[in-house]
Amino acid sequence: MMSLSVLPSRMPATALLIAMLASISLLSGCSKSNESPTTTSDSTTAASSSSSAAPLKVGYSDWPGWVAWQVAIEKGWIKEAGLNVDFQWFDYSASLSAFAAGKLDGVLVTNGDNLVNASSGSRGIIILATDYSSGNDMIIGKKGINSLADLKGKTVAVEKGLVDHLLLNTALAKNNIAPDSITLLNAPTNEMPQVLASGKVDAVAVWQPVAGQALKAVAGSKALYTSADAPGLIYDTLAVSPSSLGQHRADWVKLSKVWDKVVHYINDPKTQPDALKIMSARVGLEPAAYAEFLNGTHLLDLEGNKGVMVKKDGLDSLYGSSYNVNKFNVDNGIYNKPVNVDSLIDPSVVNAK
Repeated sequence: MMSLSVLPSRMPATALLIAMLASISLLSGCSKSNESPTTTSDSTTAASSSSSAAPLKVGYSDWPGWVAWQVAIEKGWIKEAGLNVDFQWFDYSASLSAFAAGKLDGVLVTNGDNLVNASSGSRGIIILATDYSSGNDMIIGKKGINSLADLKGKTVAVEKGLVDHLLLNTALAKNNIAPDSITLLNAPTNEMPQVLASGKVDAVAVWQPVAGQALKAVAGSKALYTSADAPGLIYDTLAVSPSSLGQHRADWVKLSKVWDKVVHYINDPKTQPDALKIMSARVGLEPAAYAEFLNGTHLLDLEGNKGVMVKKDGLDSLYGSSYNVNKFNVDNGIYNKPVNVDSLIDPSVVNAK
């Protein structure tokens, strides 16, 4: 997994993801190989020595709301809860492949990508929202572009079909700007600093840390709109397989309570420095640098989860946010038919006593 200092891979190329998932579905029907995923770069186990059962396997990757689990792992809180859980470190798209192949019980995934998985037959039930993006995704204009209105008749670079394409569409709609009043240039997210610096575009839609690189690369550039302007547009979640949820519901409930402890530890000014030290070490950054990315991530404790797990429209609901991205995915040809969103969210885990 690349570190956040290079490129966080929480958002894969969706078309590639669909192709990989389709291939996995075919292969899993004709192969019984037990070979471990070769893309796993590390495995961190938080296991109870008193438990003889096979561990729950969870794939996590380089996003602040997911790296936060490292705090629970290193503090021994998972073992203290009587749980046997193997957190495996992956490149993001590789974790989704492993989950689709049945090699993981759970995976850390955006709500939008969980819908993409489901459209290809890999159902993950969201039992916990770790966070929502609150500033880490942004639309950046070059010098002289001071507002979204200035983009009319201009060219904006975006990796089409990915989450910041959704952010751009949302920004335009909220500001009554017709999508066809701008020209889209499709470009890889990790190349956005060079694309903006080339002078061929007037703005880029991009997430951190590439966004920060773009701002530094182009003098006078500025953020015109960020995910902080649309809280809840992008949720990051823990999704588990239906079979694992059915067989180990009590363990998933316990793990959700461990997560609550993690969030409070990170948010407490007294303990946040220690949390940042642990999280930044996981991705090879200095704590001060990592704090910037954490500030753009709104972590959700159990009380916060109970709020966003209420079924309703609107971005303040995980359901409403997922309805929104479901429509976006269909409108942009990411998949052909709407996915049954309600069947992929189970609020009972975070609401358990």
